[in-house]
Amino acid sequence: MMNIKQTFVTLLLLISLFSLAEEANSSTTAGYISEDLIVYMHTGAGKNYRIQGTVNSGEKVVLTGKSNNEYSEIITDKDRTGWIESKHVSTKPGMRYVIADLNEKLASFQAGKSHITQQLNEAVIEIDALKSERSDLQNSISALNMDLTQTKSQLKNQDTSIKKQWFFNGAIVLGIGLLFGLILPRLFSKRKASMENWG
Repeated sequence: MMNIKQTFVTLLLLISLFSLAEEANSSTTAGYISEDLIVYMHTGAGKNYRIQGTVNSGEKVVLTGKSNNEYSEIITDKDRTGWIESKHVSTKPGMRYVIADLNEKLASFQAGKSHITQQLNEAVIEIDALKSERSDLQNSISALNMDLTQTKSQLKNQDTSIKKQWFFNGAIVLGIGLLFGLILPRLFSKRKASMENWG
């Protein structure tokens, strides 16, 4: 009983694998022609079919998924359909495509590097300009601080001069007040006394 179940499961797995293989054969994939030779393309799956041209080594083709008698059906970049020996087909790109792809990536990298270098140079120039502007601002601040110090000193001197002037003015007013308050009354009193003596 167990052997029958195992056999049934095995059959189901085999059927699934066959269906997957058929689906894989029916879908197209990218392929490449071997680079070390010239490959003849036939109208059918075999050397007995008419040769309808050649495929360049390393050329990129489309694999239709059909294969028979160790031949694979392909579609070239010029939309020609034919059959070539399966051993001459690879799903990996040849050196020509690899080198072209690497050159394209290198060119893109160099362009990106050039752009980044340009941005870096512009940033350095901007930083230098900002440093120069900062230096100018610091010089301006220093000059303003010197002017402020001089202005404070001048104001202090002016304040001292004003105080001295007020002091002298006060002394003059005080002197005049003393003159009028002390000396003049005495003069008037002496004059009055002398006038009385005359009388």
